[in-house]
Amino acid sequence: MSLSWLKENFEAAKQSVSKEITKFNNRSMMEAIVAACAMVAYSDGSVSSAEKQKMVGYLRSSDTMKVFDINEVIQLFQKYVEKFEFDHTIGSGEAMTVIGKFKGKPEAQLIVRICCTIGAADGSFDAQERKVVRGMCQELGLDPQTFDL
Repeated sequence: MSLSWLKENFEAAKQSVSKEITKFNNRSMMEAIVAACAMVAYSDGSVSSAEKQKMVGYLRSSDTMKVFDINEVIQLFQKYVEKFEFDHTIGSGEAMTVIGKFKGKPEAQLIVRICCTIGAADGSFDAQERKVVRGMCQELGLDPQTFDL
């Protein structure tokens, strides 16, 4: 074994561990973002392709979120959408439980901002979508006016 081989393998292992730590630390944030996006996207009773693409695009471009497997994100999004399709109250309750974990935390604002972007993804941030995001603001202890809701 050469010194350069050890150095290269150490760096690769260090990056892998760092990626896993980041992934572990941000898992609950990813789940909250996905649940919130599903809640906003489903507010009108259907989920548009533009809304899905906007959420996936954000998760791919975010330094802290791109560590997640996009297939896992899509499966989680679909899981929440299916809960809304089964029963809106159940879907909403489960999504709000995950989102509510960020009450009083700085990440709460990011969740709401992403939801505003997802809501506007199809070209119209309509009244139903705004109502859902206002409900999230209430759950998170944020003023909806901060987000022009």
